[in-house]
Amino acid sequence: MKLSAFSFQTIDWATIPLEEHTGDTGMAYWQVVMMNDIRIRKVHYSAGYSADHWCKKGHVLFCVNGEMETTLEDGRVFSLTKDMMYIVGDDCEAHRSTTKTGCELFIVD
Repeated sequence: MKLSAFSFQTIDWATIPLEEHTGDTGMAYWQVVMMNDIRIRKVHYSAGYSADHWCKKGHVLFCVNGEMETTLEDGRVFSLTKDMMYIVGDDCEAHRSTTKTGCELFIVD
């Protein structure tokens, strides 16, 4: 990831609008800040959320609270709980996330 030039700034997440994204089941709520080509997100998955697609986008994903499972296209499953993270590059392993109880994430991609 290359952080192209932009001036120092703070982000007050309380001022960032909430976007709703429907999963196969449940909801994902995103707050998004763009910095040049970098997307920074706070994401909340509702209890019972299951993504509606296989994602091939690279992420640095940090689990702030709760727990989730991410399944890779080859069948491997990884569990994340509070204070864990995963990283994956663009167009590497396709992945899809679910959560039984809900979770809060911080994602940079």
